[in-house]
Amino acid sequence: MPKLKRDDGNERSTDVVESLDRGLRLLQAFGGAGGAMTLSDVARIADLPRATARRILFTLQRGGFVDSDGKLFWLTPQVLTLAASYLRSNQLVTVLQPVLDEISVVAQEISSLAVLDGDDVVFIARASPTRIFTGGVDIGYRLPAFCTAVGRALLGRLGDAELKAKLGAMRREALTPQTVTDPKRLLAAIIADRERGYALVDREAEPHFRSIAVPVRRYDDTIVAAINIGAHVDRISTDAMIKCFLPLLRDGAAQVRSQLL
Repeated sequence: MPKLKRDDGNERSTDVVESLDRGLRLLQAFGGAGGAMTLSDVARIADLPRATARRILFTLQRGGFVDSDGKLFWLTPQVLTLAASYLRSNQLVTVLQPVLDEISVVAQEISSLAVLDGDDVVFIARASPTRIFTGGVDIGYRLPAFCTAVGRALLGRLGDAELKAKLGAMRREALTPQTVTDPKRLLAAIIADRERGYALVDREAEPHFRSIAVPVRRYDDTIVAAINIGAHVDRISTDAMIKCFLPLLRDGAAQVRSQLL
């Protein structure tokens, strides 16, 4: 289930539209439901009073984002326009999608673009050599940053002290038997990844799946994203990933550097 974003209390109350915050939180609540929900379910998951949830649902229904049969509520395809607006306006997606397409065709594996969002990575673009996505992750999919190749490549932009504090504070649950959760081991691994310029994670985020990633830097050398190639463990070894896939990813990241502002 996606984390329900809440006000962290740093903004002045006069700068925050509370009703909008609650409406967005309610939309997020549907992400973990897997289907239609009753008013009571929505209110409980969104942590809102029932009367407040009811008003927000009716407002969203009038806007075409939610529909109802009088008992159950569900999202409509109109919600996708919110994600589409982000993807169309995001320079990273515009610039890197052709690069991902080329990498994927050459590697004959799925290639993805991810950004850091809190303690997670969010995949915002991907490419498949067949154009049919039969595996891997979807656009908008979230994974913990500490146990993914793209996440470790992105965490490498932090200084050692900041990285140590972040790893110590974040939730580190094992997703597979191979997941490294010890903060000291993770700190050493990410620092080593930063020095060599890539991260390779073997079956830590998903069973039977390994991934190699490099950071994407903009014109001023700031890391703004990461791109990866992932594959089933039966298709390629870690050594072959480094030999065959790493040059493709490095070339792709270097190709767009001057285009990213």
